[in-house]
Amino acid sequence: MTDESAAPAGLFAPTRAAALERVAAALPRLGSAYGRDRNHDRGLGEASTVSALSPYVRHRLLTEHELVSAVIERHGHRAPEKFVQEVFWRTYWKGWLELRPQVWRDYVADVTRLMSSDEHPLPVDETLRDTYRDAIGGRTGIDGFDDWARALVTDGWLHNHARMWFASIWIFTLRLPWQLGADFFLRHLLDGDPASNTLSWRWVAGVQTRGKTYQATAENIARFTDGRYRPRGLATTAEPLDAPPPPPASAAPEPRPLAPGRALLLLGEDDLHPESLALGGIDVVAVVRPERGAPRGPGRAAEGVQAFQRGALADAGRRAGEHFGCAESVIEEVRASELVALARTHDVSRIVTAHAPTGYAADALARASAEAAADGVVIETVLRGWDARAWPHATRGFFPFKERIPALVRDAGIGA
Repeated sequence: MTDESAAPAGLFAPTRAAALERVAAALPRLGSAYGRDRNHDRGLGEASTVSALSPYVRHRLLTEHELVSAVIERHGHRAPEKFVQEVFWRTYWKGWLELRPQVWRDYVADVTRLMSSDEHPLPVDETLRDTYRDAIGGRTGIDGFDDWARALVTDGWLHNHARMWFASIWIFTLRLPWQLGADFFLRHLLDGDPASNTLSWRWVAGVQTRGKTYQATAENIARFTDGRYRPRGLATTAEPLDAPPPPPASAAPEPRPLAPGRALLLLGEDDLHPESLALGGIDVVAVVRPERGAPRGPGRAAEGVQAFQRGALADAGRRAGEHFGCAESVIEEVRASELVALARTHDVSRIVTAHAPTGYAADALARASAEAAADGVVIETVLRGWDARAWPHATRGFFPFKERIPALVRDAGIGA
């Protein structure tokens, strides 16, 4: 059996220092070379055509502002245009889902309906189980697909183009529900992001951009894997799946000023650079970090994902304690009972934390916030300027959003 906890830690050390080292190594290829070669999947390492920074950006061990600033400082504005757009794709997906949280709730309900809630969940529909087992175990006999399934489990990462091929084969060739594929990804990807993951699978299935699907072909796979894979027997059609249209966009969250005073600072897996949070006049009396991230789906996250989350949270806790000059307290997970007890220990009634975008962590925080408020402890969230400026423009498709990227970069004070 593969040791799931070993490989990801070797490929992606869960620290900000490791993120900064990888940025420095990746920067030379993130200009025009990235735009030319990014669709080629040559794996990780020196031959990589992508940055492989997504686990760090997803958890904000490295912020989008820092990354875009570094790339533009190195290459100017024009050469890294495609890379900057890809960074903003993640921002766009988060904003799109933030404005339509019902899409996330529907996805969670679908996974709950389709999947058992055991430690090692399987489809409730017995007719799907053998195909599902073969798919996640890399035993379908489909060239490329099986290697990607095994790499996902052992490495916790896949090239973005491979993710698209995998999702297309899962949906249109294997005829498995897209929600179960999205759940498999989310539980195994170190960069598993509720918005990017859920909406990308919806897009491949033809329910995100209505009527538009993504079809994997042997020719495309062979071309962009430099001939390593040429699968046979793929679906020759990719008809959009039936689904209701998404709800209209709601109002984007807005930044709320924090009144001065004493408070606990709660760390969350979505934002692990607390040193750059705009906390105003808050006197941080203690840093609180959960031992682990929020659950991902009906089953537990893979061991490698859990190890990365634990390491990243611990790294952020150490940095935050040093930055704010205060003690660090560790709780098992984000629960009201533990937070209220710590607030009383430190004689405060306020907890501040970075805004958690729509997803499992936000769901856990919302539950804790409601329960803590009943005990007289208020949890206040801090919305980063990056999100506050960008999310209101995620009301339509990506291409209208893309037109605003130059202005968003300028408004962030980058490359002025």
